[in-house]
This record gives sequence, C-alpha cells and structure tokens, in this order.
Amino acid sequence: MANWITAFRVIPWAELIAAAPTVVKGAQKLWAAVKKQDAPRATGHGPEAGQRALEAQIEELRKELTAASELVTRLAEQNGRLIEAVDVLRVRTRLLLVVFFIMAAAVVGLAILAVVR
Repeated sequence: MANWITAFRVIPWAELIAAAPTVVKGAQKLWAAVKKQDAPRATGHGPEAGQRALEAQIEELRKELTAASELVTRLAEQNGRLIEAVDVLRVRTRLLLVVFFIMAAAVVGLAILAVVR
C-alpha cells in the first residue's frame, strides 16, 4: 500500500492536470473535424473543378495530420514524464529495500547480542 502512496506522490500531477485540458481540446477538435468532413464536391464542370476539390481535401487532411501529430506529441511527452516518475519510484523502492534489510540485520544482531549477554 505504501508503494502506491509513494507512486502517487512522485507523479507530477500538477503538470499532468495542467496539460490535460489542452490534450482533451485537441482531441475534441480533431474528432470534430474528422466527423464533419464530407467527400470532396466538385463545384463546376471538368477535371479542373475536381482537381481543385481534391487539392482542398488534401490541404484539410494535412491540417488534420498536423493537429494529430501535435496531440500525439503531447501524449508522448506526458507518457515520458510518467515513465520518469516510475523510474524514480523503482530506484527509491530498491533503496528502501536495502535500508530495510540493513536495519533488519541490525535488529537481529542486537537481539542475538542481548540473548548472549
């Protein structure tokens, strides 16, 4: 139980909470853009009109790809911070385990000395 408490203390919650609204807004914008996007419609006649419609769709897709890339980058940064926090916890846990065994050995040694005397 103490490990979970320590884990929650080490995680940079303030940074995660501060970044969460930005990530959520970005995801909502991306989802809304994907949902409302229709197939390209040619306004006019001939291949030029169709080409313009396709070029507009390509530009819109580029914008969405950029937004998705930014969102993924933010999520990756948050994930990196969480991994760093877990690594810190792992080191602290090992250190506490070593200290525990040293103290346990000292207590056993003192108990043996008390019985021998």
